[in-house]
Amino acid sequence: MAHIAVHRDDLALESPTLVEGLPGVGLVGKIAADHLVETFEMTEYASIHCDGLPEIAVYRQGDQQLKPPVRLYADAERELLVLQSDAPVSPSTADEFATCLTGWLADNDVTPIYLSGMPAKREGTASMYGVGTGDGKALLSGADIGAPTIDGAVTGPTGALLHVAQRQGLDSVGLVVEADKQFPDPAAARVVLQDGVQPLAGIDIDTEVLVEHAEEISEAKADLAAQMQQANDESTSAKPLGMFQ
Repeated sequence: MAHIAVHRDDLALESPTLVEGLPGVGLVGKIAADHLVETFEMTEYASIHCDGLPEIAVYRQGDQQLKPPVRLYADAERELLVLQSDAPVSPSTADEFATCLTGWLADNDVTPIYLSGMPAKREGTASMYGVGTGDGKALLSGADIGAPTIDGAVTGPTGALLHVAQRQGLDSVGLVVEADKQFPDPAAARVVLQDGVQPLAGIDIDTEVLVEHAEEISEAKADLAAQMQQANDESTSAKPLGMFQ
């Protein structure tokens, strides 16, 4: 049965912000989510058991305890939740997954920040813009995050999450950043964290490690990036709208 299993009822959260980290273009969301969990030493808070998730068990080096592939981590002091994912969501079941997760977010007064990379060849700092549902536009304005400069669409499971939020009239924000289509992109993840998550969530995030250890991070995520390349239709991405016409 689809559900979110909370393991830490002792953590009190009031209207927290969620940062979503599903794998996608440049692994922007994955890198950003992993960085937040590690930097703030966040507590494993819940397991996500929604339809559409692969039935696999994940383990970590030096730890014999198995974990589900998609989990929520919490920082009660910062009123922050992070969705950490070690596997893509199948596009054929993305709507079921999005409906399951969105229902829990709505019931717990959580405002989600959804992350997506837009394939781009760039020189210098990656550009980022924001979109929203419900009061998301006001949140973006308050954080001084600009509007899209082109017509486009967010695809994959993150697109499904934004679609369900829009359909249900819930508050949410989507951040779209230029990212490398082929390789993990820590620099793009840094832009999302510094210019997007930081002002939206009202927290300070040290992102220097994403610059200092960019090559190591890219190498560590290379296998997952290759898997996402092979299963391109499962990847969260933002694309110009003309590609759908």
